[in-house]
Amino acid sequence: MATPRIRFERVSKSFGTLQVVKDLSLDIERGEFVSLLGPSGSGKTTLLMMAAGFENPTGGSICLDGRRIDHLPPHRREMGVVFQNYALFPHMSVADNIAFPLKMRGVGRSEIDDRVKRALDMVQLSAMSSRKPAQLSGGQQQRVALARALVFEPAVVLMDEPLGALDKQLREQMQLDIRALHKRLELTVVFVTHDQAEALTMSDRIAVFDHGNIEQIGSPRDIYDRPQTRVVAEFIGETNLIEGTVKTTGTAGASIEIADGRHVIVSGNGSLSVGSRVHISVRPERISLAARGSGSATNALPTKILDSVYQGDHLRVQLDHDAFRFVVRTDRRSMEWPAGADVVAHFAPDDCWVIAA
Repeated sequence: MATPRIRFERVSKSFGTLQVVKDLSLDIERGEFVSLLGPSGSGKTTLLMMAAGFENPTGGSICLDGRRIDHLPPHRREMGVVFQNYALFPHMSVADNIAFPLKMRGVGRSEIDDRVKRALDMVQLSAMSSRKPAQLSGGQQQRVALARALVFEPAVVLMDEPLGALDKQLREQMQLDIRALHKRLELTVVFVTHDQAEALTMSDRIAVFDHGNIEQIGSPRDIYDRPQTRVVAEFIGETNLIEGTVKTTGTAGASIEIADGRHVIVSGNGSLSVGSRVHISVRPERISLAARGSGSATNALPTKILDSVYQGDHLRVQLDHDAFRFVVRTDRRSMEWPAGADVVAHFAPDDCWVIAA
């Protein structure tokens, strides 16, 4: 097997008695875009800072292309870093900010000029090379920080929530711009974020962090559609968790009894043991609504409308079942039932996923 671009092997980090990263192992392949996703304090930024050399591991090792680097200073790790606050030098021009890492590496003047010009062209800021950071918008400053991280052609680019300070529209545009640069330049990117939509949009793989551990790592589709734990199911997007007991299993799936005595049929998704307690995860957009008595459907649950909120491209409907409450998202704008209306919520066996309770 090919040597991974980055390997974290049993890495841990403690600050006094507080352990923020716990015996963590992770391989990142050459050319991958991997997002470290989790709430504040979950350990994702600490892991990134250890890779960059700004924090030292308490235990374990970090390797780049098979070579151990956790004992090297940051400037010898060949990693570009983009911070949330951009960390630009306010007294320097855009061009000088981008040139700074090349000067620190002793690159010749003519080569610096060539590389800075290419970097400015790459982020479409050639016309602003002489401006100071204060004369730029937030999105432009972010592009300068990205160009500075890429100008010395690093093996890896580390990004610590670089889009957090931007407004929604600009942030979404920058997500696409960074993703396009990653593909065009075949970069290896490690991207820290607490924004689930951002991770789903940009990543080849997502590592979901919780209390210093990786709860699950996989493609965006795997993480969203097949969460392995309740933490992942609830953190990635919005979901409905219906608790129940496995009654029967088979090659085609399983029957799960929920609190009101009804049975929910789920497709096969791993080994389920009869009698075990589980949660059925159903995403709001996978649930359909119908009027009572409009026909039978698999996994049909009689419910009552609590509230219906128009959100532009969809309705967000809150439902009250006898045993639990849940949420549905539907684009069927004409079906705006009033609060208190009796309806049936239903979903297919393939549209839910079972995790241990």
